[in-house]
Amino acid sequence: MQQLYYRAFPLSLALLFAAAGAAQVPNYIFEQGQDEYDCFRIPAVINAPDGSVIAFAEGRRHSCSDTGDVDLVMKRSTDNGLTWGALQVIWDQEDNTVGNPAPVVDAETGGLFLLSTWNLGSDREPDIISQTSTDTRRVFVLASKDSGHTWDEPREITANVKDSSWTWYATGPGSGIQLQHGSHAGRLIVACDHIEANTRHYYSHVIYSDDHGQSWQLGGSTPQHFVNESEVAELEGGGLLLNMRNYAQGERHRKVARSFNGGATWSDLESDTTLGACDAVAPVMHGGGAC
Repeated sequence: MQQLYYRAFPLSLALLFAAAGAAQVPNYIFEQGQDEYDCFRIPAVINAPDGSVIAFAEGRRHSCSDTGDVDLVMKRSTDNGLTWGALQVIWDQEDNTVGNPAPVVDAETGGLFLLSTWNLGSDREPDIISQTSTDTRRVFVLASKDSGHTWDEPREITANVKDSSWTWYATGPGSGIQLQHGSHAGRLIVACDHIEANTRHYYSHVIYSDDHGQSWQLGGSTPQHFVNESEVAELEGGGLLLNMRNYAQGERHRKVARSFNGGATWSDLESDTTLGACDAVAPVMHGGGAC
């Protein structure tokens, strides 16, 4: 098995419970109904350059719905996840929806970048997909030079990372990586997904930066559809592995694809049976199930 290289902080029991040997008391990072938010969704966790651990999420103000007043929020831990500081709102765009936090750290410069999406709070996902919405799904990046204590204003990068024929778009969910090996060492990569306007098919893809987060470019998409939310990892030798949520009917395994050119192109999708079959298949908008 090829070795995987991660730059993101791995989720562990430290995020949920007290230290080993202590009472098993829930140690929630984000808790429903707290901090003036009805619901929290789409978490991502990463090690900040200053050694702290930062957890990001969508703060859904009035309900757990994907639509409406949704903010980007974070909490920080300075003791490796045993305790967490106060909630910090990173981006509140009035009654609109900002979310899908996908953080990535540039170890060479110490820069912290948070890729995110935006849409009008009144535009529902089905309307964006059918192109009957008022606006569309846009892509932004937020940058911090001090490990997330302060953030620059969100900067739109939609034109560089979203094809004009796509409707729905999501960054992440989860953390991006910085390549450590091969000819693309130093590249920042974030896994994303999108829907084509004409076919309304889901695909996974990546975006990347080769200039320490100053600009972002569109990488390759999977050659087959029925996949969307994904995570990217580096393989030994500089290759990439994309692990994806699967919507194909009758399939009860996650899908994977590989890239050996820095994410420019991806191999055909394969079922990863080593992860085991899904215990439950959730209904989705276009029929079938998600794994």
